[in-house]
Amino acid sequence: MPTTSTGSTRPKNTGTTKGDRFTGHHRQRSNKTLIVVAVLIIAVLLALFLIYNNASNETGQGGTKTQQSYDVGTPGVGEVAPGFALQSATGGTVSLSDYRGRSVLLYFQEGLMCQPCWDQITDLEKSPDAVAAAGVDAVVSITSDPTDLLSQKVEDQGITSTPVLSDPDLEVSREYSTNQYGMMGDSRNGHSFILVGPDGQIQWRADYGGSPDYTMYVPVPDLLADLEIGQQP
Repeated sequence: MPTTSTGSTRPKNTGTTKGDRFTGHHRQRSNKTLIVVAVLIIAVLLALFLIYNNASNETGQGGTKTQQSYDVGTPGVGEVAPGFALQSATGGTVSLSDYRGRSVLLYFQEGLMCQPCWDQITDLEKSPDAVAAAGVDAVVSITSDPTDLLSQKVEDQGITSTPVLSDPDLEVSREYSTNQYGMMGDSRNGHSFILVGPDGQIQWRADYGGSPDYTMYVPVPDLLADLEIGQQP
């Protein structure tokens, strides 16, 4: 006579244990983590590539930066530089004609409130050999502040070889259109360099102070590199 089991019936073995489910879930999370890490690595590598590519476009084969971003206003290269006679911060009048037969780099700058502009002058004075090697015989700065205030600033900065001239009505600045590149609209200059050759003609021009960057300082090596490239035919 057949016997009947009175005990509980065991569930069928499905082949999946709690430990297996945990392991599978953990494996899925690990895979997702690996994907996220891989995406981040790719993003970092892409960013580094873009930085390197941008730097390569701005540097020469020797790794030296060869050109800043600047505008070129009017009058430009090949045109006769407008003459002027302005009061100097150290007294007396300085004229463009005083430099006839020499190359003079005119530096139109924002003025007393722009400390980087004054650092630009002092750094140029600290690099006389490099400036001379670039074909510049003299540097003259022009701004719109009055001579009495400029005189004190020149003394405070220890500027000795660069005449700083006052153009309070922007008469000269407007002739050179250098007041079109500053942060104060057309009421002040920006950061413009104009190289006038021995014959009175403009050999190179760079207006660095324009929108949107409003550059107020250019490292001397970069400035002279731009000057050299800008004079190449």
